[in-house]
Amino acid sequence: WDLRSHKTTTVDGNGPSGICLSYLLSGYKPYLDPSAVHPNPVLYRKLQETRHLPITEQDLEYLSEGLEGRSGNPVAVLFDTLLHPNADFGYEFPPVLQWRRDKQQHLPHLVLGRATPGGAWHVMEGSMLTISLGIWMELPGINYRDLTNNGKCRGVTNDRATPEEISSYYRNYVKLMGLKQNFVDNTYVTSVQKLFRGGLWEVRGYQRVQGDTHVPFCLFSENVVLATGASDSPAQLGVEGEELPFVFHSISALGLAVSRKKLGPNSDPVLIVGAGLSAADAVLCAFNNNISVLHAFRKHVDDPGLIFKQLPKTLYPEYHKVYHMMHSQTHATPNMAATSTTNGLPSMAASVCSKMCSKPQPTTTNMAASGGPVLFPDYTSFPEHCVVSFQSDMKCVLQGSNSLKAFKISMALVLIGTHPNLFFLKGQGQYLGLDPTKPISCKQNPVDVHPYTFECTKDPGLFAMGPLVGDNFVRFLKGGALGIASCLWRKRGEEGGRGGGSS
Repeated sequence: WDLRSHKTTTVDGNGPSGICLSYLLSGYKPYLDPSAVHPNPVLYRKLQETRHLPITEQDLEYLSEGLEGRSGNPVAVLFDTLLHPNADFGYEFPPVLQWRRDKQQHLPHLVLGRATPGGAWHVMEGSMLTISLGIWMELPGINYRDLTNNGKCRGVTNDRATPEEISSYYRNYVKLMGLKQNFVDNTYVTSVQKLFRGGLWEVRGYQRVQGDTHVPFCLFSENVVLATGASDSPAQLGVEGEELPFVFHSISALGLAVSRKKLGPNSDPVLIVGAGLSAADAVLCAFNNNISVLHAFRKHVDDPGLIFKQLPKTLYPEYHKVYHMMHSQTHATPNMAATSTTNGLPSMAASVCSKMCSKPQPTTTNMAASGGPVLFPDYTSFPEHCVVSFQSDMKCVLQGSNSLKAFKISMALVLIGTHPNLFFLKGQGQYLGLDPTKPISCKQNPVDVHPYTFECTKDPGLFAMGPLVGDNFVRFLKGGALGIASCLWRKRGEEGGRGGGSS
């Protein structure tokens, strides 16, 4: 590829977001399948009105109106209901779209990624199952089961997939759909800035070739799409001792310690911090290896925002097992309401911390109410607790609403989420957020984009999709590809019209 080439569009990120966008820019157009009937009569009537046009050339705002789903982006909900009608009601209806390819309708673009197509799926823990069903991980045009099932019969719960299956699907998808020429692997973007002359974007970086050889590149592009995901930088607690060598921010550290026999049934407990699915995966990993667990999280166990409340029990029994333990196997908290405090912490912290609880026992009060036995005796949850500090002698200090406790641990896993790393943009891209005074965060402060084009409101010609705009599930991030592709094709048509013809 030309190191100083000009492309209409440069896509930074070759995960499912970038792959899906490349598919839509490579001449594949979605039409209403003449033989299909959508279960939503209002949407079906709208689709029939312009059935001769591809969806990318229709009014996405009009089609999205009135639709509801588990994404805050209306186009994401629209594309999802076209690909998986009534999926949230437990149905598995076929897509109502028919894909036609016109190779003459190809918008020149490059998709840059640090590894082979698939993005973060290549580095995820291989033994875990995806939170989404396998079919929800698929991209348009190729059935996920056809490519990965190999004739195996799957039940309800094992219709979910391993990261290895998903990454293999994405790699094969790029090859089978004829998209390979649009992808440049092993590339690292170091700078994205807008040139004042010509209105182009300059994209700089390097490609890693033959081991550690770095070849610099410079691209000029009319549009840049940020599809980098959100797993670059793990979130930090920001407490004393977090930099100590026994404190980790990735579940892979637990698997590595187990495989190297550094942890086992006789080890001190592992502290797991967080109430999301990564923390639950770590609990399950420890459970499967008979390792004691202390599980601390800020939220109340009945907090409606906990992810477990959004997961059907039949599909996710292992996560509901963890949630049951979080709810029922809680640490018995002593009453320290009378203790004086200084700066929010009990003044007798030192004496409390000297009384070590090396093997805490869960209270049985909630267990009786829940009607269930102790699922994992060596597990204790600490709801509404936060970490005060980690100490060099392998101790951690936890603070509850009216108590301070210290425990001897063998390892700490801080799994409280991740943040995107947009170092290659001015001000690390903070100016693009809904709140420009705060860093970009997929949940708290996503990139502010136009709801139907995904173009950044603060910087025309710059687009964002996927986790950067709040869509963490593959099922919904495909909507970003539809919105961006629709916008770019419309721009191309307007430029062709000004030039006296269409491109």
